[in-house]
Amino acid sequence: MSFFSVIIPLYNKEKYIEATLNSVLNQEFKDFEIIIFDDGSTDDSLKQVEAFSDSRILIIKEINQGVSAARNKSIELAKGKYIALLDADDIWEPNHLTELHKLITLFPEAGLYCNNYRVFYNSAVSRPAKFNFQYAANGVLVNDFFKASIINCVAWTSSVCFAKNTFTEIGGFKPHLKTSQDLDLWIRFALKHQVAFNPKITMSYKQYVSNSLSKNESHYNEIRYNFISSFSEFEKTNTSLKLYLDINRYAVSLRALINNNKPLYKKLKQEIDFKNLNFKQKILINTPKVVLKLLKKLQISLIKMRVYLTAFD
Repeated sequence: MSFFSVIIPLYNKEKYIEATLNSVLNQEFKDFEIIIFDDGSTDDSLKQVEAFSDSRILIIKEINQGVSAARNKSIELAKGKYIALLDADDIWEPNHLTELHKLITLFPEAGLYCNNYRVFYNSAVSRPAKFNFQYAANGVLVNDFFKASIINCVAWTSSVCFAKNTFTEIGGFKPHLKTSQDLDLWIRFALKHQVAFNPKITMSYKQYVSNSLSKNESHYNEIRYNFISSFSEFEKTNTSLKLYLDINRYAVSLRALINNNKPLYKKLKQEIDFKNLNFKQKILINTPKVVLKLLKKLQISLIKMRVYLTAFD
């Protein structure tokens, strides 16, 4: 049995998977296995991973079923006590598993373990994730996960680990969610378990790759709405969860408006407690679509100039 099982779902990431896999093999902490689930790739992704000869790598090949099913099946087969997730286009620093192991040792009672991470907005521009709570240099238990996560989420897919049995107990990823499946899982973890956070940055998340616009964006907004609504009973008695979900409602409402789904936009606006939005967010949610599109273009241009502005800045 390995200490960690590293789970990498793979679908058409031929440009990135070699660097991602090398970042795992170069870990200081060596007690791990790697399960790569090729989810029906149609490019040379599979050929890239088959070129590696490390005995710790297990490759599973199936027809495309979606990332949640790929992760669930991989975790079911995992022999490690702890599961460390990694997307096929993200990169770990050599100390990533070492720091997660330290966090587990420090807080064995926690259910979800999160290392800090860096977000790349394009190949040249990045900044550390920003959280809504104070922390020092050492690992901590997050007192209020939902309030802490309203800017960037404390838990990010390629930065976390958890015990396999805890994952099974809370029901795993939900395959019917084609987007937001990770956020759904973090909420269920945080509602039932303590969350540990390590301030050391050990992972790089390429937002510009994973967050590309989908042809099914309008459909995805409906899925995002259903995901948020699934926690409506919990938010009635949890003000921090209500805050977190309202920030997500705000974000989805802007997406819906830009994608010409006015009924969803109006429905989301009605469900938001506007006390949970800051001044910029209140302005933006009432901004016409044409202006929002211009602001998005401006944001992209500023990123190229190494300036990144959000509703929280």
